[in-house]
Amino acid sequence: MERPVTDADLTFDYVPETDQSFENALAKARAGDRLTVDDAIELLTTGTDVEGIRRDRKERVLEAADRRRADVVGEEVTFVANLNNNVTTACNVGCLFCNFKDAAHTFERDATVETAGFTKTPSESRAIVADAVDRGIYEVTSVSGLHPAFALDEEHREILEAHPEPKEVNYKSPNVYETSPGTYVDQMAAMSVDGVHVHSMTPEEGYHARRGTDWSYEEVYGRLKEAGLDTVPGTAAEILVDEVRDVICPGKIGTDDWLDAMEAAANVGLGLTATIMYGHVENEAHRALHLKRVRDLQERVDGAITEFVPLSFVHQNTPLFEHDVVSGGASQAEDELMIAVSRLFLDNVDHIQSSWVKYGDEGGLKMLNCGADDFMGTILSEEITKRAGGEYGEYRSFADYVEMIASIGRVPVERSTGYDERRVVDPDEPPFGPRLGPKADGTPLLTDEERPMPADD
Repeated sequence: MERPVTDADLTFDYVPETDQSFENALAKARAGDRLTVDDAIELLTTGTDVEGIRRDRKERVLEAADRRRADVVGEEVTFVANLNNNVTTACNVGCLFCNFKDAAHTFERDATVETAGFTKTPSESRAIVADAVDRGIYEVTSVSGLHPAFALDEEHREILEAHPEPKEVNYKSPNVYETSPGTYVDQMAAMSVDGVHVHSMTPEEGYHARRGTDWSYEEVYGRLKEAGLDTVPGTAAEILVDEVRDVICPGKIGTDDWLDAMEAAANVGLGLTATIMYGHVENEAHRALHLKRVRDLQERVDGAITEFVPLSFVHQNTPLFEHDVVSGGASQAEDELMIAVSRLFLDNVDHIQSSWVKYGDEGGLKMLNCGADDFMGTILSEEITKRAGGEYGEYRSFADYVEMIASIGRVPVERSTGYDERRVVDPDEPPFGPRLGPKADGTPLLTDEERPMPADD
């Protein structure tokens, strides 16, 4: 069954209606011609001339995308040895698709309720990352809630402390809280252990790190780069159409701010990734517009976006589901088409990621035959999707990757964050562990005793 239409879908200005035909759009895709938004809508819907998704047409789109994947990147499937170290769940933005956050006031010293979340000090972050680097990881990804005590650096904190109306800039002193997250600069420096690659500071966090000032995003990201930031995750994108953002995340930055922050990060020399979070209230026209905005951004940043990551909405524990705004997430057919059309439309982004956290192992492997060529990373810890109701665990070993990728006849390849370093892993030469990190020697990241049990055990 396809995702049911909600009342919100019926009120949007953008609707999936075009004067293009499915056959014309597919012919352009097969020929490698640059696609338009209307072409993408036709492919995502398998034709606006029919209701629902037609399986025969869908398979033709998937086939075209898989061929394009083979032409662009060949038969390799890449993965990275990484750690997720999210600093804090404290947030008061109120995004309706999220269950990662915990109300910021529950972290205060005089709170009457005990928080269910966490905040890590810079020293705690450093210890966590140092342990993971010793095990062999070489990338740390950090995406956090917008803690009111977070400031860019001490200069920024002085400005916020002197603000006549701190509530207007979502600021409270660290002294109010049981645990202070420090500053963003503190955290970036703390996580920069032994040359590990720090992948952090989404556009939303970049906005939080300049609130109450007239600083540009270039100034903010320049300071973060000096502290140890290497690349910026293009999350917080959700859907880059403001009429959708007004429904699902009205307190969050708008489309233009997101794009401005990403462009600024690239301008100071930081690499980027980009995402889409789909399967909630948006329609195929919004998804197509999002792809167009990412493709246009990639041209402006001269190819700084290394990968595009479609993220299927996990609905179970989110306010959108609890308030009956949605009754579920995207269907498997929608997931497959999102991956495929991303490959066909984003002709200037080489790598499309399949998220086993969102799709599971079987679904994730299927996406590798729909246009995707990257299979995420080891993660070691993943709180965001898990707290939203995700069912697919939080860790994958190198052995898991080698077995799964080889099972579909593809070539397992360990890669660096920016894809500039790559190592083919021979399935016939165990044991399997990372070798690209500063302390990686091929030893598995976790022992058998340390590995988490599968979610359904």
